[in-house]
Amino acid sequence: MTPLQRVRGPLLSTALVAVTLLDVWDNVDTDDRPALACALLAVFALFLRHRLPLTTFLLAMPTAVVTDAVLATLIALYTLASHCRRRTLPAGCAVAFAISDFTPWPWSSLEAADLADAVNLNHLGYAVATAAAPVFLGQLVQARSELSLRLEEISQAREHERVLTAQGVLAKERAQLAREMHDVVSHQVSLIAVQAGALQVGTPDPHTRGAAATIRQLSVQTLEELRHMVSVLRASGSRPTELTPQPSLSDLARLVGNSGIEAELVTDVPDGLPPTVQRAVYRTVQEALTNIRKHAPGATAAVRIGHKGDALRVTVTNTAPTRPALRLPGAHHGLAGLRQRAELLGGTLMSGPTDSGGYELRLELPVGDTASSS
Repeated sequence: MTPLQRVRGPLLSTALVAVTLLDVWDNVDTDDRPALACALLAVFALFLRHRLPLTTFLLAMPTAVVTDAVLATLIALYTLASHCRRRTLPAGCAVAFAISDFTPWPWSSLEAADLADAVNLNHLGYAVATAAAPVFLGQLVQARSELSLRLEEISQAREHERVLTAQGVLAKERAQLAREMHDVVSHQVSLIAVQAGALQVGTPDPHTRGAAATIRQLSVQTLEELRHMVSVLRASGSRPTELTPQPSLSDLARLVGNSGIEAELVTDVPDGLPPTVQRAVYRTVQEALTNIRKHAPGATAAVRIGHKGDALRVTVTNTAPTRPALRLPGAHHGLAGLRQRAELLGGTLMSGPTDSGGYELRLELPVGDTASSS
């Protein structure tokens, strides 16, 4: 409930009480104590109309019998009709109000002329119309409220159906992607691993044998990751699947050693770095080494990781290439993804050529009190 709705209810009840007090002041003789007491009881019973609508009507009914101040009773009748789902109860209360309205009071002093006036058709019609109006209005408000609820439920059901449809389409796309990865990518990487293994065994050149071993090892590792990714895609939407163990700073030495590049790794980092920071550092070094292999064949690299104050700095620098680079396909999303990852962690990523013809990639991440406390 909004603050406006919380205030609107009490304000409306206060306004209704004020209006009904004016009705009492205009139609009830202040010298008639019993009638005035009944009228005031009906007025202040309106504060209970939402919580106890039937009780409010019963408390307001006597003033409609003994006085002409019927506004409080009509409001109570409207509230009862708008809250009660059984139509017979508001209809019975309306009949009771109509009878009390066109029957003269006190009943003990009825005479033939008064009785004839009571059953006058015009008077009777006015009483019935006065009693029926708040009942019809209350039922209309209740129907409108129920219709709004049904429309909201339909809207929620349609939104849920739309989400389920989107999830179904996404599941089909993931299944298709999993088939493509299994049938095409995995097959081609398997061929690379087999050919690299054959080259490793058949070549007499130690340098070529080492390069072939590196290619075979990377191919096998890629196959394992592909198989797990295929299982994740196929299981999507059916049951939760755990991802492969995420890399950390302890895996950097193996990453640099298996990169196929003559690279130097120097680390001076605090203990207890958050896993997100460790993954960001690993992925940055991984992307940098991949770019060096692709765009700077024959270059050497230096990976330096250190901290100063509350900042962690990662620098990957390579020398100028010694061989022309091969044209390899790429989406050019690597650096953009690293930059977004760094921004999410509150850091920065900068890259650019060096004066010696090489290239440098620099990542800076805030690590808070972790660095200073170690």
